[in-house]
Amino acid sequence: MVKITEQLLLEKGSPKCNKLEQIKTLNLSGLGLKPQDLPVRLLSRLRSLERWDLSGNSLQAFPKSLELPALCYLDLSDNQMEDVTTLETLSSLQELKMEDNLYITVSDNYKMMVLLPKLRIYNGKDVSTSANHLRFVYSENLRPRIIAVWKKSFSLPDPITSEKLSAVEKSFVGAARQQVKYGPSSVSDFTKWRVEIIAKEYLRSLTEPKEGPESKGSPDTKESSAVSTPTKRKQNTSVDTNISLTPCKKLCSDPPAPPATASPCKTSRRLQTLIRNPAVRVSPRKLSQPPATPTGGQTGAEAARREHRVRQAAEEAGARTAANNRAEPRRDADWLSSIKSCSNTTPVRLKPLHVLQCHSKQDSSEDFSTQLWACAFQPLPDCPGAGGGSRLVATCGGDSLCVIDCETGIVMKKYKVPGEEFFSLSWSTVLMSRGGGASAQHCSVLAAGGKRGLVKLIHPRNNVAYGEFRVSRKALSVLRFHHHQGNFLFTGSYDNKIVLWDIGGVDSQYNYKVVQLLVLDISTTPLHICLPPTCPSSHLLTACEDGLLCYDTRLGVSDSTKTRAKEMEITFPIYKKEDKDHDYHTIDGLSFLTDDIVASKNYMHCSIYLWSWSGTKALRPNKKDRTVCAVVLAELQWANTEIPYLALNTCPGQAYVVCGDDKGRLWTYNISKLQRNSLHTGKPILPTEMLEWPTPVRKDHGQVEGPSINSVAMDPELHFLVALSDKNMVIVWKREESA
Repeated sequence: MVKITEQLLLEKGSPKCNKLEQIKTLNLSGLGLKPQDLPVRLLSRLRSLERWDLSGNSLQAFPKSLELPALCYLDLSDNQMEDVTTLETLSSLQELKMEDNLYITVSDNYKMMVLLPKLRIYNGKDVSTSANHLRFVYSENLRPRIIAVWKKSFSLPDPITSEKLSAVEKSFVGAARQQVKYGPSSVSDFTKWRVEIIAKEYLRSLTEPKEGPESKGSPDTKESSAVSTPTKRKQNTSVDTNISLTPCKKLCSDPPAPPATASPCKTSRRLQTLIRNPAVRVSPRKLSQPPATPTGGQTGAEAARREHRVRQAAEEAGARTAANNRAEPRRDADWLSSIKSCSNTTPVRLKPLHVLQCHSKQDSSEDFSTQLWACAFQPLPDCPGAGGGSRLVATCGGDSLCVIDCETGIVMKKYKVPGEEFFSLSWSTVLMSRGGGASAQHCSVLAAGGKRGLVKLIHPRNNVAYGEFRVSRKALSVLRFHHHQGNFLFTGSYDNKIVLWDIGGVDSQYNYKVVQLLVLDISTTPLHICLPPTCPSSHLLTACEDGLLCYDTRLGVSDSTKTRAKEMEITFPIYKKEDKDHDYHTIDGLSFLTDDIVASKNYMHCSIYLWSWSGTKALRPNKKDRTVCAVVLAELQWANTEIPYLALNTCPGQAYVVCGDDKGRLWTYNISKLQRNSLHTGKPILPTEMLEWPTPVRKDHGQVEGPSINSVAMDPELHFLVALSDKNMVIVWKREESA
């Protein structure tokens, strides 16, 4: 047996360093270690540890109080593990090896899947589907049985004292464990263990006051006939067909997309690579409207599953703390100081680098009508906190999706679906199991959807579009992956629904499975979805055609149902100026600038609001209509236009807000440069800089006037800014280094 010391950990860890806090990989295999040989205080300093090999030891349990927030891989093979509940503190664990532990039973395996909310790979196999069934479906089937036991034989003591309550809890839990029968007898130990936990939770819910609104009514609904087609902008019929473009390489047409089915399917579609075409390409504005589609409903699996309790409890605690701290609107000095302290205040100067046309129908240089709708930079899953953003950006519009290298202007990948019109996309990181005992690896995937109501799942690095699944019979308006739970995908559609899906991981053959977890029926079309950074698993903000709504998205709460009413509707001061000619309720821009500050834009309002999420949430909504007025911190001057759906975006790391207008300009706001005295003038704050349309010149046709900028995206360090136009152009801006 070897004594665990700081020197030993530094020798066994990597990268080689002189601080335990910097170790990311640690190999303590084959040392004959027992539980008492693992010093919790010393090991707790491994705050950056991601991979830990403890195989070939004599461990019967894991240290109960040891928390390792970054640990995602643990190898406990060839030990003597008996008590798996000691692993509960490893809330970030994604892959676990427990082979050759003779005392581990099937019930123990089930317990681990429930206790470890992020566990996806177990002994080299993808168990995400089984794990989600246990966390959500299995638990929800137990809950009504447990409640029935309570209602039949128990009631709260009067008066309630800790002594009497403890006696009732003991009797109730014992009765529930004995009377509730569910699942095969081979996992009865797991069932009793789960029943005990749920019974205690239920009893606590009866004795502890509930937080949140007193009551929730059903949201107002509109007739389905009001949503026959996506309400994108109409086509401008004037198309200058005399503009000539340098022809780009012709691509072979993809084979027809497989028939859409209600269940996930596996495809072998290969992505295409595209040679860079440096020519500038411009076209007049168009929005093609998808044809009306049937209003058939989406039949989903059982909704409102139980959420991972470890993450949820932490988020709720953080949210409560924030609410307590922000009961009063934050003073100017507070929020401005917080932005200045967490952002780089170095001035950012951007210059146009590329103007590309890469979404043309049939790759035609004469296509001047395709509108581009969404763009997003690829995250870097292998370099958390290492700084530096990706230079690969995904763009969608028309029947194609492209992945572009911003530095070179080369379209690295292109994916086409004949008959589709893509409206939205989102990046995420999921685990890919490789089999053969190899560790699972992270892979970046893209989800994209549009007119056909299908989500396409794509692994760009391997040139594979590996699957699709149907969300709705109507078009999709927005997709958004969960910040921390990369396999959770929110979809918004023109049937006035937001649905939460678990897309799971993939194996080396790209087999996958999709599970529906939650459905939110709303009264209007969702345009944007935002998850508050401090509580992404419990709340969702959606910018809609008829306002800004907030929903409770917790899974597994006792009153969870498939249809949930809005928790509140957030209103804005501009609503008071509405008349028969001006309706400001459409929110066509929404993004978080910090953990608390939100930027949003109302259609037909020539300003952008900055408001406090925690300050707004701390207010008590109106009991009648659940409205609450946003705690506005500042107002930014923007363009005076009646063109809708010109989306804004934010770069939190640089404290920037950017929004394009209908003349090809980009309005940029460096919030860290705001002066406190500018907030008290009663006038909107002017932009830090206006990036003018680069006025590309076409051969024999002179300068091209500016189009509408539908969407913008920035990498985390604002090295690049990408803008999408309604004239089939992708404009890439690059940051100039200061002298």
